[in-house]
Amino acid sequence: MADMADAGTGVPTIENALGVLRMVMADALSDHRLVRNPCDGIKAPKRTHKPRPYLTHEQVERLADAFGDDGLVVRFLAYTGLRWGEMAVLTVGAVDMERRRLQVTGSVAEAGGRLVWKAPKDHERRSVPFPTFLDADLGAAMVAKPREEHLFSAPNGGVLRVSHWRPRVFNPARDSLGADFPRITPHDLRHTAASLVVSAGGNVLALARMLGHESPKMTLETYADLFDTDLDALAQVLDDARTAALKRPTTTATDSMTVERNSGSKPENVPGTLGQIA
Repeated sequence: MADMADAGTGVPTIENALGVLRMVMADALSDHRLVRNPCDGIKAPKRTHKPRPYLTHEQVERLADAFGDDGLVVRFLAYTGLRWGEMAVLTVGAVDMERRRLQVTGSVAEAGGRLVWKAPKDHERRSVPFPTFLDADLGAAMVAKPREEHLFSAPNGGVLRVSHWRPRVFNPARDSLGADFPRITPHDLRHTAASLVVSAGGNVLALARMLGHESPKMTLETYADLFDTDLDALAQVLDDARTAALKRPTTTATDSMTVERNSGSKPENVPGTLGQIA
């Protein structure tokens, strides 16, 4: 890994390579070919988070329209937040049209040109909602497909690989929108999904479940930049509350007694003289 880092390999690529190697070593360990997993305790370099290009609803539509028939892939990723590998192995049977839920039970990664199937961690195995406006397109995509077939497939069948789709389909469609359009990647559509949920006031706990994060803490740390506007909102709430409180007239006990004495009123059901007590 040190050699990869020195060569300028990106952290996500190093993480993927380490994950695949760790799985291979785990299989060798279970087959008693090794006495320990040499990957145990090995950590990938820490990521340095660069500013992410989040798309707006309008930009998602522009991008999807640029794809023509492949526009559903863009809308699907931007409004479900699935990882590419999770979407690539999603089957027709995993789509619940009645409840509008996707059952995420696996993923796939590419390593050295080969597909590596990955079982999800507990928090990655989840039920993900999708919005109503996707109903028609998803229904059309599933027509005449058996339950075990992939929802999205390569043109010649099989798994839709991001290593093929990105340079051949995604990049040309994105670039056709001009130099001013954000230079996003397919994975940035997952970040866009998080951004759209946060901007709509979505619950952080629900968002963490939707994205398959281990905890809301991970969501908050990953997307801390999305909550800057929340800080502005908190400051505004405090400002409004203070203004309202200072405008409210202050009434003391002495003021209340003075008002009652001047008005000649008596507390209800209280006798006015000692004679009335007997």
